Amino acid sequence: MTQTYTKPTASVLDGTVRLTVAQALVKFLSVQYSERDGVEHRLIAGTWGIFGHGNVAGLGQALAETDPAVMPFYRPQNEQGQVHTAAAYARHTNRLSTFACTASVGPGSSNMVTGAALATINRLPVLLLPSDFFANRLPDPVLQGLEHPSEHDLSVNDIFRPVSRFYSRISRPEQLLSALPEAMRVLTDPAETGAVTLSLPEDVQAEAYDWPETMFAKRVWRVRRPVVEPELIDQAADLLKNAERPFIVMGGGVKYSEASEALAGFAEQHGVPVGESQAGKGGVPWDHPMNVGAVGATGGSAANQLAAEADVVLAIGTRLADFTTASKTAFHPNATLIGLNVSPLDAHKLFSLPLIGDAKRGLEALSDALADHPGTDAAYRQRVAELKREWDGTVDAIFTVEDPEDLAQGAVIGMVNEVMSGDATMICAAGSMPGDLHKLWRPTDPRAYHVEYGYSCMGYEIPAGLGVKLAEPEREVVVMIGDGSYLMMNSEIVTAVAEGLDLTVVLVDNHGYQSIHGLQRSTGTPHFGLELRYRDPQGRLDGPYIPVDYRAHAAAMGAHAVFTRTEADFRQALTEAKTRKGVNVVVVETNPERRVGGYAFGGWWDVPVAEVSETDTVQEKRQQYEQDKQKQLRFK
Repeated sequence: MTQTYTKPTASVLDGTVRLTVAQALVKFLSVQYSERDGVEHRLIAGTWGIFGHGNVAGLGQALAETDPAVMPFYRPQNEQGQVHTAAAYARHTNRLSTFACTASVGPGSSNMVTGAALATINRLPVLLLPSDFFANRLPDPVLQGLEHPSEHDLSVNDIFRPVSRFYSRISRPEQLLSALPEAMRVLTDPAETGAVTLSLPEDVQAEAYDWPETMFAKRVWRVRRPVVEPELIDQAADLLKNAERPFIVMGGGVKYSEASEALAGFAEQHGVPVGESQAGKGGVPWDHPMNVGAVGATGGSAANQLAAEADVVLAIGTRLADFTTASKTAFHPNATLIGLNVSPLDAHKLFSLPLIGDAKRGLEALSDALADHPGTDAAYRQRVAELKREWDGTVDAIFTVEDPEDLAQGAVIGMVNEVMSGDATMICAAGSMPGDLHKLWRPTDPRAYHVEYGYSCMGYEIPAGLGVKLAEPEREVVVMIGDGSYLMMNSEIVTAVAEGLDLTVVLVDNHGYQSIHGLQRSTGTPHFGLELRYRDPQGRLDGPYIPVDYRAHAAAMGAHAVFTRTEADFRQALTEAKTRKGVNVVVVETNPERRVGGYAFGGWWDVPVAEVSETDTVQEKRQQYEQDKQKQLRFK
């Protein structure tokens, strides 16, 4: 007897609907919302995916039957790239909205691991839906599946466990009923958020179940604003009242909690200078009288000098990573630290007095506690103003084009800042540019600076441009990327073209990995393996530079692309890109030896130097390294 298939619409059971796991998952995600301060946002704004073996007949089928208005679908060119796009979107929306990302079994899913690590390290919510082996194990080993001689339930997807804030393998349909609320909880928790991974076996994706209709009712997840214990606020206020040289480190949490206005007012009222971490840069406008610029290993002279002299340091919404603290050498050895952070992990760092709570509410509570305190004295405020004025002059000098036919990277950044303006979102991630941008870029609002430096992931830049543009289509978005990162991941230019996005990419051609080339030489080792060169007759990569035509490459993917080498050509190309629709790629060649200097003022970045070497310069650098290590002893 021939059987016919009839699409199920509802169960005979009251109050249930019969759907596949994939269909139920998509339906559930489409009705999830976040809320903070009375404003609701779609929690999962859409789904990115590359279909293949493992998800094309599961999630692919479910998404194909879903109205795009209910759950938009985007097709990237690279699985890692789609996670970067989701993370950038989440960051630009202050972590109130994100995307889901799906990929096929095996290499498709494992390609998302780097993006998962980036999201978790940067505390950014993304939802990952990697396909997995058959839960029933009948096709064993399945195509693209990993075999282990003693762990039959091990799969490639287990590599997501250490880089996810929440992980679950859905081996039976009904497990979604408990896993999905937990996943949404983590995505919307400001202290716990990061990559959330639901591993989906390919057979389970297609299995049906009678789901309770209540599962698909609209759900609103409140993004909490925890309040700091008042006793700790009083302790912190006493420390600040008695401080003669207080200093603030502004982290990304200032932006995520939308505390920029509160911090700007606090700093000005109490006369406390503000130094910027990479994630926090732009939280207060660059020209605010108390914003003294970047602090730490990639910081400027004003912030680093004030940090080194500070007696009390208030660290707000920062992870206090090694660049921000200059490997724990940026602050005065006798300084007392106060950590205001929604995450207990971060609030306790460097023996800080932990103010565990929301940055905005914490600042408001501190302001109330300091209401009758006059703040720092006139002499300190004058010193802050003088150091800021000196640093602003230094930046102006770096922005000056000394040779219009031999451009330095600092001057290129200055021209981009001038032409595109300080309210354009600047995106970067790896190489020498993040350090230069940290010092030099002049943002005028919190969303105008978007440099990923928690993972410093090469290849993040262009996908991130898509994420920011999707989050705020009307904003000018500029991606600055080095040739090394561009060669690693440039394919999402095609996606930007397909989606009709307006995006400017400034591609700096300095012939290889010049950031690490500089670091290599600073540790005493002559250049080796980092520049983009032909192999010479002696077998070393010391031949001429390889002449890659980046303009032609970008044009082949649908972008409008130009190559520039002089100041005049570069300015003209930027000006035209600002008004031209679509994806614009401006390639600019720079001199790799014309670098922006360092302004650490005693701080430094801990990069171990070989203890044994036949090279004299390495031996000398090792001696200096051992001396510098002594600066860290306070924090052992």
